[in-house]
Amino acid sequence: MSRMKTAGIVAFIITLVMFICLPAFAADDWKAAIGQRTWSFPRDHGAHPEFRTEWWYFTGNLRDGAGNRYGYQLTFFRQGVRLKPADPKNPWSLRDLYPAHFAVTDVSNDKFHFAEQITRSGPGLSGAAADGMNVWNLGWSAKMKGDTLHLQAAHEGMALSLVLKPRKPLILQGATGLSRKGPGHGQASYYYSFTDLATRGTIRTADSQMPVAVEGVSWFDQEFGSNVLSKDQVGWDWFSIHLSDGRDLMLFFLRKKDGTVEKESSGTLVESDGKSRHLKRSEINAEVLGTWKSPKSSGTYPNRWRVRIPAAGLDLELAPLVAAQELITAGSTGVTYWEGAVGGKGTSAGRQVTCEGYVEMTGYAGSLGGLF
Repeated sequence: MSRMKTAGIVAFIITLVMFICLPAFAADDWKAAIGQRTWSFPRDHGAHPEFRTEWWYFTGNLRDGAGNRYGYQLTFFRQGVRLKPADPKNPWSLRDLYPAHFAVTDVSNDKFHFAEQITRSGPGLSGAAADGMNVWNLGWSAKMKGDTLHLQAAHEGMALSLVLKPRKPLILQGATGLSRKGPGHGQASYYYSFTDLATRGTIRTADSQMPVAVEGVSWFDQEFGSNVLSKDQVGWDWFSIHLSDGRDLMLFFLRKKDGTVEKESSGTLVESDGKSRHLKRSEINAEVLGTWKSPKSSGTYPNRWRVRIPAAGLDLELAPLVAAQELITAGSTGVTYWEGAVGGKGTSAGRQVTCEGYVEMTGYAGSLGGLF
């Protein structure tokens, strides 16, 4: 067994134990997302180690030359363990954990595969640069060169190598980048997105012999904060949707234990010219039209929706492209959630449109309250 592989296995065992046994560190030990932030790019594409939790989130809808459809997710997390490592001069002194998730949806064959890994900060294992986007986890990586993003990931026959280029400027979610997640002090994240990334490259499913050339559209989110969910919140539903008329739509709904939706839930509508507007919870009507029960976790998830935003002239129906797109991540974050490619149709500003995108749903197979 190679030295790197042995080191990776040892790191996996250590970090998994640490992640599971992590105490509930006081949010006050970390910087909180409070007030307006002075953004600076490309620096803010990088890590923000003064905040406890951070993620770089890529999803996309792709097609090959024969018209076959694919979805993908590649996510890098950073979870702070200590604000200051016990021995700053020792590269093995634990400060952060780095879980990562990778999934490919093969729509034509009704297949979904995912992989997970978790490592600790340490030489050559995982990390994230502070001066720009360069995040890696045991061979999986996301790097920004100029205005172009490069993604690489592979696991047991499943692989992707993609180049993403923004067609619209980045947008600051919430109130100029401060995205409220509840009424509590610091219960928020700093959050921005590239909502329209032209995507080219290759993808390989776990069942295929060779990678295939693909192109399509991707979405990128980066969030960081220290005190996001409260104990009375059980999970969230998040939508990122590309419409055929050039509009992009982000929505998130935070669900509470009493069955209500947190009033700080909100959204963003991005027009074809890149201009965006914040959507308040009161402007959004999302109706669940059907459900799907996982045979693996027994969680019951929504699997068809009608989304209406009258002020924007939007009326859409959405459904998964593959029903079973659930990730059971006992080996990394310990969270079971549904994250998958969706499609649909409807009207936008009085015109017929089609749409595609991604939906993430947490807390349907175990509560996430207080986790992040």
